[in-house]
Amino acid sequence: MPASTPNPSPIPKTPKSRKSSKPAPALAALHYRVELGDLHAHLFQVTLTIARPAALQRVSLPAWIPGSYLVREFSKNLQGLQAHQESRHPQPLAVEQLDKSNWQIACAPDSALVLRYLVYAHDNSVRTAWLDASRGFFNGTSVCLKVEGQEVLPHVLEIPAAKAMDGWSLATGLTPQAIDSRGFGRYQAADYDELVDSPVEMGAFWSGSFTARGVPHRFVVAGAADSFDGARLLADTQKICEAEIRFWHGKRKPLHQNYLFMLNVVDDGYGGLEHRNSTALICNRKDLPRQGDPKTSDGYATLCGLISHEYFHTWNVKRLRPAEFEHYQYGQENYTELLWFFEGFTSYYDDLLLRRAGLLDNAGYLKRLTTTVNQVAQAPGRQVQSVAEASFDAWVKYYRPDENTPNATISYYTKGALVALCLDLTLRSEGRTTHEKTLDDVMRALWKHCKAGPMRELDVASVLETLGLRSFAPELAAWVHGRDELPLKILLEQHGVTVLDEPAQLAQRLGLRVAENHSVQVKTVLRGGAAEMAGFSAGDEWLGLELIGKPVSSKTGRQPDAGWRLNKLDDLLLYTGDAKKVMALVARDKRLLRLELTLPPAITTWRLAVKNEARVNEWLDPSGTSV
Repeated sequence: MPASTPNPSPIPKTPKSRKSSKPAPALAALHYRVELGDLHAHLFQVTLTIARPAALQRVSLPAWIPGSYLVREFSKNLQGLQAHQESRHPQPLAVEQLDKSNWQIACAPDSALVLRYLVYAHDNSVRTAWLDASRGFFNGTSVCLKVEGQEVLPHVLEIPAAKAMDGWSLATGLTPQAIDSRGFGRYQAADYDELVDSPVEMGAFWSGSFTARGVPHRFVVAGAADSFDGARLLADTQKICEAEIRFWHGKRKPLHQNYLFMLNVVDDGYGGLEHRNSTALICNRKDLPRQGDPKTSDGYATLCGLISHEYFHTWNVKRLRPAEFEHYQYGQENYTELLWFFEGFTSYYDDLLLRRAGLLDNAGYLKRLTTTVNQVAQAPGRQVQSVAEASFDAWVKYYRPDENTPNATISYYTKGALVALCLDLTLRSEGRTTHEKTLDDVMRALWKHCKAGPMRELDVASVLETLGLRSFAPELAAWVHGRDELPLKILLEQHGVTVLDEPAQLAQRLGLRVAENHSVQVKTVLRGGAAEMAGFSAGDEWLGLELIGKPVSSKTGRQPDAGWRLNKLDDLLLYTGDAKKVMALVARDKRLLRLELTLPPAITTWRLAVKNEARVNEWLDPSGTSV
């Protein structure tokens, strides 16, 4: 790759056009040209041409990206915005910044307005943009200014190939208009929503494809090691896609014409972001399947669950969506209380559909469900915040976790998944000998009831009542808007699952969440636990302990030396024996403190296991998939 240009100008000048015998293509209403401005400075160069601007044309850059409910202020990465109209004003036009993410340009409406700017791209996540010498990636919300008043017009995105892109290819879910064999060229979007809902991946990535129920699917992977087993990833993803298409449409034709998976493989990372006909994913390099190794690691099972989750969003959130998201307001928070349904129910089905696709057996599924159950049970915030409140507060709480998050909030992903589980098992129990309806039927009925569009909680209640032959208002009030404990144990046992008690880890017993690296660093002190009562605080370093109540020696007349250094939390059990109390030696803000800690009795967590295989299969494997 060539080195970056020394001391580049903020926006390189546009070269004069050369005469060509070929007629120029008709100018699109809105045309974005995205180029590599400087690989080593991580700068995309963008040229936006507005064919018919307003006299006072406003443009803006979104403050958030749908699917990730946090105001991220993407405008902080935009720099050097310039404007001109060559046919009218050879000199640059004044660009007035109205606020953090809105600009206004006074111009002649009968002449094309050209905006040029740079975007800094150095966020190696699924949410923003990235550019270096080996890879480029961006979401339109980070790169493409929105043109006020023209959002519903067709938008064209052009990404030309360049010398710096030797060996690179391009992948996006947008409709190609004129592209080369590697994917570079022009793409078209029906409107701004589609443009920014179609991320772009560039680089020397691995690429594979398959067909699921007649729909072409492509999978591109950036950053994988040579041991990566691409054939297995494709085969397993195909099973997931076929199971989910069958879930929503039965034998009918799916609604999407194609689909693209984009996976960025890194040393340490995890996440995904859904889009209308694509998804951006990130995972640990060690979690990919490896050639010659048929085993399914926990990491690979988690990756398959992520793929299943994001693909399920093709229906549940991208089309069937909260009514508040019918028209996105990109410049501000878009509030809804329904993330417990759209993210929580998707979280319920992601692993369940892995089971139905044959990628998990019953024991493997219950192991993953056990994790979810214990995550919710071990969060004191479940007694403080309802899952509907958690949905509404996502903008200020879920995406901004701190040391008090487990005490004050509950995840609409995990508890929402358990609400879905309880509704599913309740429907199955009550309808077993009569109408035999399940949550699967509810999801498909909502799809039809809402015409694959905006949905309200009233729609959920209505469909539940229709299919369940009674009102589910009490359950929705208690499980969604209340803070009651969910009736998990009784429902699971009714469906062939035994609930076993196992000793909780020491950290949970003490009411702590810690990091261990030659000492014990306290990250969170859980509400009402022994550590909180002793006076521990997030940020403390637990250095060691002294035993309290040791008998005095008859020879020396004093207690024996009973101090110990802690390197990891489990050392506590090694040194305490049958002691009931210890003096914890803690460093806080360079001060050494002695905290009297009463050791609590042992507590238990759950482990779910199969008790009645036939009953479990009625729930997990209704089609009789063999594993």
